[in-house]
Amino acid sequence: MSQEYGAEQIQVLEGLEAVRKRPGMYIGSTSARGLHHLVYEIVDNAVDEALAGFCDEIQVTINKDNSVTVRDDGRGMPVGIHPKLNIPAVEVIFTKLHAGGKFGGGAYKVSGGLHGVGASVVNALSDWLEVTIYSDSKIYTQRYERGNVVSQLKEIGSCREDVSGSVVTFKPDGTIFDETIFDFETLKQRLREMAFLTKGLKIVLTDMRGEEKHELVFHYEGGIKEFVTYLNKSKEALYSDIIYCDGEKDGVLVEVAMQHNDSFNESCFSFVNNITTPEGGTHLSGFKNALTKTFNDYARKNKLLKDSEPNLSGEDIREGLTAIISIKIEDPQFEGQTKQKLGNLVARGAVDSIVSEQLTYYLEQNPQVAKLICEKSVLAQRARAAARKARDLTRRKNALDGLSLPGKLADCSDKDPVNCEIYIVEGDSAGGSAKSARNRATQAILPLRGKILNVEKARLDRIYANAEIKAMITAFGTGIHDDFDISKLRYHKIIIMTDADVDGAHISTLLLTFLYRFMPELIKQGYVYLAQPPLYKIEKNKKVWYAYDDAELESIMQEIGRDSSNKVQRYKGLGEMDASQLWETTMDPEKRILKRVVMNEETSSDIDITFTTLMGDKVEPRREFIEANARFVKNLDI
Repeated sequence: MSQEYGAEQIQVLEGLEAVRKRPGMYIGSTSARGLHHLVYEIVDNAVDEALAGFCDEIQVTINKDNSVTVRDDGRGMPVGIHPKLNIPAVEVIFTKLHAGGKFGGGAYKVSGGLHGVGASVVNALSDWLEVTIYSDSKIYTQRYERGNVVSQLKEIGSCREDVSGSVVTFKPDGTIFDETIFDFETLKQRLREMAFLTKGLKIVLTDMRGEEKHELVFHYEGGIKEFVTYLNKSKEALYSDIIYCDGEKDGVLVEVAMQHNDSFNESCFSFVNNITTPEGGTHLSGFKNALTKTFNDYARKNKLLKDSEPNLSGEDIREGLTAIISIKIEDPQFEGQTKQKLGNLVARGAVDSIVSEQLTYYLEQNPQVAKLICEKSVLAQRARAAARKARDLTRRKNALDGLSLPGKLADCSDKDPVNCEIYIVEGDSAGGSAKSARNRATQAILPLRGKILNVEKARLDRIYANAEIKAMITAFGTGIHDDFDISKLRYHKIIIMTDADVDGAHISTLLLTFLYRFMPELIKQGYVYLAQPPLYKIEKNKKVWYAYDDAELESIMQEIGRDSSNKVQRYKGLGEMDASQLWETTMDPEKRILKRVVMNEETSSDIDITFTTLMGDKVEPRREFIEANARFVKNLDI
């Protein structure tokens, strides 16, 4: 798209009214995710200053009124008059779509901002926004309300010559967003990731809303090498080094850091100009190709693979690998506005070349590490071969193939997946009640015997051999891992229904771990739910109420009055309910409460750490996690 075409588009879009009418087109949604996206857009602009070499520190503050202030020590937004629009350049940045220094004007060599809409969209979706600029020993300020200028840019004072930067404070518009309360933990995860990806940049996050301010500082001189160490903190590293490759080729700056651990799961995260690319793209393909080629060449050359043995697959080599692939490129071409997948072909060649050359050199210099990785990869190859034999037994085949659905599954009669849902139920007792209670047309029941295998600690061959997991894979119909095909999903609601106690919570976590590791698309596309059975049954004068938490119980008791005729039953498990109660409280689509399991891919590295911490071998990180999060737990029986 040429600059002339972009300029014309600013006229066609008729200001920022289009953003207020259809905010989802610009920030994804008006939910909590879209709300936090506003902060990221302003911070991204400050990070671009850091990438250009002009910014060392970014301060993000959640103020008492739930507005947010982002301060950077960059060059300060330009305040001169725009030659074509005849208004200050900073006003152009905040009031015109597709305007900014990221369209080849030379202000930024690399940038996360692809469409030039960030600052103006934040302005459009804010009740008010104020910008203060420190530049050329002067201080300037301007205020906007719902995207409109309410005060002209004015000079309000002077500052030292060595002081520069921009301060943006905004308050989200409550008429646009479902909620306007910022979550400290959500911002913490994203800002920490940004600091890891920008070596040496200090990001300070402060929350002023409590009685005392809460402040965290993210500053990593080691950059993505420290990121890998952080991701592996709940795992046992296979070797002490972080393997690091960096360089520039064909205008692409490449940084890769990696380390194997003793787990069986691959954790590779890719970024372009500090933007996460959950669906990978050409840079990730280049990395995987370099890794596979280099390790096979080394293993053959050093007789770590027998002549009769096949080459190691990429999956074999990446078993237990934690890696960060971060590239900087001047004109990133993403597939779709959500920037989920990189399309630049030049990135594949650049990453492949740099990683191949530097990894080859590293392996030659560190034969012990090379041998450890190759031996682990050979074991993974053998396990994969065993799994391949077991896999055919778990694939759901048609009638001609002769493999039927699991015997314990009570399937539904409707064959349209859109109408169908499957309850994964703990134990035969609850399974029996659920089978009696269900709507046979649309509700299938799959009872599990006890706790399923912890897939965080098992290779693929053991996973395929586990009876409970095989039953789920066969029932869902999609296959897992490389064979996963979401178009074959037999139910559009997969509902985990367990007791509201410690064991029930553990079983839910085991099931979610399995789905996250081997069928993540089910979670990403919103097919996974947690049932919410009631905790209490209250009876008075032949009337019945159900309470789903202690607060609801208290509310009901206040409403009906506390006296000796009240009967309160605390459910310890689903098996205590008869079929009619289970239907009425937990399975009736008209009355039940379901919680959809969602995954924020912008903080996927933190999700990965959480599963590893909870389900891995290391006790100390799990203890720290429990201590840090105990205050958030509700309704946990001890």
